[in-house]
Amino acid sequence: MTSTAKAASSAILERDGRFLLVLRRNPPSADMYAFPGGRAEPGETPEQTALRELREETGISARNPRLFSTYDLKTHAADGSVSSHFLLSVFRVDADGDAQAQAADDAAALGWYTVEDIRRLPVPQSVLECAERLSSGE
Repeated sequence: MTSTAKAASSAILERDGRFLLVLRRNPPSADMYAFPGGRAEPGETPEQTALRELREETGISARNPRLFSTYDLKTHAADGSVSSHFLLSVFRVDADGDAQAQAADDAAALGWYTVEDIRRLPVPQSVLECAERLSSGE
């Protein structure tokens, strides 16, 4: 059986060298910190998905999504078959500096983390890679 990749998007919101991460409640990446994001809904563009998921998970309305990176993410079952397959589009977004984040929806908790913090947290490899690229000035 071949799996069709599902579209997903996440949003990178950075403030003063810290990145907004949510602690995931549900698979994939349950109990890991990640950029707010999730699966696309029918008819949504990747940009719309990133902005909607950020709003649903943190309460922050962002704008100006710019594609930063894309990932082909496959999760394998014990027998080696692909159990989930996502094409993830990661966007940098802007939001008002005084917008307060509150964990909601799939987010069990959230916080603002430096790259040094992120290196010590349980995060997907893609999150660490994006944060390191951004902190190095890319």
